[in-house]
Amino acid sequence: MSGRDLFCQPRRVRHGAALTLVFASVLVAGAASGSLPGTDRKSEPGTARSAAPAGQQARHDDVARAAAEAMADGKSPVEAAERAVSRSGDRWGAVYSEGEYEELEDALDGRYTGVGLSARRERDGRIEVTRVRSGSPAAGAGIREGDRLRSVDGERVDGRPVTEVVSILRGDGEREPAGTAVRLGLERGTRAWTETVRRARLSTDPVTVRTLADGLTVVKVTSFTKGVGEQVREAVARVPSGAGVVLDLRGNSGGLVTEAVTAASAFLDGGLVATYDVDGDQRALHAEAGGDTTRPLVALVDGGTMSAAELLTGALQDRGRAVVLGSRTFGKGSVQMPSRLPGGSVAELTVGHYRTPSGRGVDGTGITPDLEVDPADPGALARARTVLSGLGPTA
Repeated sequence: MSGRDLFCQPRRVRHGAALTLVFASVLVAGAASGSLPGTDRKSEPGTARSAAPAGQQARHDDVARAAAEAMADGKSPVEAAERAVSRSGDRWGAVYSEGEYEELEDALDGRYTGVGLSARRERDGRIEVTRVRSGSPAAGAGIREGDRLRSVDGERVDGRPVTEVVSILRGDGEREPAGTAVRLGLERGTRAWTETVRRARLSTDPVTVRTLADGLTVVKVTSFTKGVGEQVREAVARVPSGAGVVLDLRGNSGGLVTEAVTAASAFLDGGLVATYDVDGDQRALHAEAGGDTTRPLVALVDGGTMSAAELLTGALQDRGRAVVLGSRTFGKGSVQMPSRLPGGSVAELTVGHYRTPSGRGVDGTGITPDLEVDPADPGALARARTVLSGLGPTA
């Protein structure tokens, strides 16, 4: 099982966990108005609703009606809206309380509540800590990379999907905010112990750059939160001219599509990145001119590479700009539009899908790598280095 970053995932599995972080509402707000907004602008659910196409408006009305009727009966409008979305068959549709939607927006701005752990599920089902953020509650408790996470608040996590582990670890944003305690069962070698830490408000570090001993530069991007696209461009610009780059998108949960397009602009000299539709109305996303089109490039992906990260991967692959290594990506290629419901909650309903420059659909199929390798194998980067050496000058 691929690694998943615990920093940027929404908290509640019943809301799709990592799934609605993907094609954030910034994209569809731009679709409704005819142009994508700047990366410093948040979505406005009420505005999106007023500009929504007829088909999406009808679906919204069904969900809003269910919420209103529940409120009139003294029942939960959020739960009623969730049931309406489920009945509609919208596999990516989600409903958020007002507070949860604000948390989602915060996550896309690079802020979150958590303990500062990243983890992955190994083939045997064990959950292993893959990173401990410096200065985080987890770091203060002495938790280290390589430790095994056995339980969270007394619940065993072995064999569970990482998204569920995230949900338990981070808790409910309204009932378990920053400052609340969470009890972790841990194991290191023959030692097993329990550590209680307190959740804290943290910021993400979604772009990291490292140069390996052999000179290979790896740019790791874990999510496309605000500002990430420019960070990628700046990181690539600092790599010596002609040197190869591995763009590591393993476990990338998606994020703001505008940021993925900006990241694509680091490697493309303008041109098409993707097309998408909103209730049949076709739109296009284009890279900015001036990217480095000669630098050898490998994109490393896995089953946790999602949505905006798949959009970027598909663009680089279709346009012959990168060799894609790893395993098939997740397959989330749908567009959601946010709209306000009675009581202040927000529904995000599917209104369309995106395609790669060659017209390939991604939803349900993902991106197939050019070269299949086990993305969890420590030798994956060595394979990437070998491929880069055959693409031209490199470090």
